[in-house]
Amino acid sequence: MFPCINTLGGPSAFERGQIYGRQAQDRIQHSVVTYARLFAACGIDWAQACERAMRFENVITQVDADLMAELRGMAEGSGQTLGSLMALNCRTEILPPTFLADAPHLKDAAQAALAANRAAGLPDWLEQAAWDQALHDGECTAMGVTAAASRTGQAWLAQNWDWMGRQRQALVVLHTQGPSGQSITTLTEAGMLAKIGINQSGFALGLNILRSVRDGSRLGVPVHVLLRHLLDGDSVAHARQRLKVLQSDLGLGFGAASNVPCADAQGQAACFEVSPAGWAEVTPTDGVVVHTNHFVCESLLAEQAPMGPGLSSQSRLSTAHQHTLHKPIGQAELEHFLRDESDGFLSVCRSPDPSVPPESRVESVAGIIMQTQPPAMWVACDVPSRVAFEKVPLAAGSRQLSERLDPATVS
Repeated sequence: MFPCINTLGGPSAFERGQIYGRQAQDRIQHSVVTYARLFAACGIDWAQACERAMRFENVITQVDADLMAELRGMAEGSGQTLGSLMALNCRTEILPPTFLADAPHLKDAAQAALAANRAAGLPDWLEQAAWDQALHDGECTAMGVTAAASRTGQAWLAQNWDWMGRQRQALVVLHTQGPSGQSITTLTEAGMLAKIGINQSGFALGLNILRSVRDGSRLGVPVHVLLRHLLDGDSVAHARQRLKVLQSDLGLGFGAASNVPCADAQGQAACFEVSPAGWAEVTPTDGVVVHTNHFVCESLLAEQAPMGPGLSSQSRLSTAHQHTLHKPIGQAELEHFLRDESDGFLSVCRSPDPSVPPESRVESVAGIIMQTQPPAMWVACDVPSRVAFEKVPLAAGSRQLSERLDPATVS
């Protein structure tokens, strides 16, 4: 199992960040080195990435000032700069709209960015090797199952996280809490506030990267901040209300495109597509909702940025739909879904392609299945077809919730 970091004992957000930073110091450094090269391949050196990320400070503070305090504590605990922690948490917003497409025009800018990183003393994990376009072929297939389609009568959420295999060495299970006292368990990349997770109320969420033509055009809520913010809620309805508040009431909007699949203890499931142009909801069909890495909501189709020919988003979505036809769906069916290798190296379960240089291989870094009632999480800590799903101990409630969360009351 990935290392577990428990910050629930920290009396303040800053101290919780310090605990996280100290315990994940080496893995945070691993994330920094990984993303320094990734951004450089897009023509952005690490100093530029940190500068761009710091522009989101006021937005994050408006969402939840404690999250900025936690990031400052994390920086102090890990020995990293605040800019570096911000760059990790704003990675989706820093990546250009062309990230999922071939971008040969960035070659000269990439070389300049790599040179700047080397001059700043940042290790290059590819050791100046050529950047293979296969790294643009990630990531993720998700399925949400409502109580109506469930074998066991409660909602489920499952997904594979497809990314650079190297980042498996940066994953941690973080036990933390939200401002209401809601205890949260999230599988995330070290240094990030959250990614795929579930809370004590049985609200679960995941992540599929999308690319919008408007990514980077505005300062909006970074998606990894959004994930942590939503994990303080207790239902799909509450998540929907928080999106409305961020977009309409606060006028913050979103800095880049992503899809957030969700399920809750009330038996509901949905996917929320967000982009700088707004957000939209994908509702279940016959009790099940699936998503990959392209927009499917009609109101956001025009936002779709070009995708490279190697991106298997359409074919994986078709495969996922085939799995929804076999109801009812429970843990065994979800494990079978996440282990589907029917499309070779571009499958729902993605094994690393041996024809691609080892340092550039995209694979299913982990598989995650979450049961909403009672809350439970199982994780496959490698390509899911190779390993068993192990049950993850969830965060124990650090204190009583300060109030029952109401979808009409959003902090």
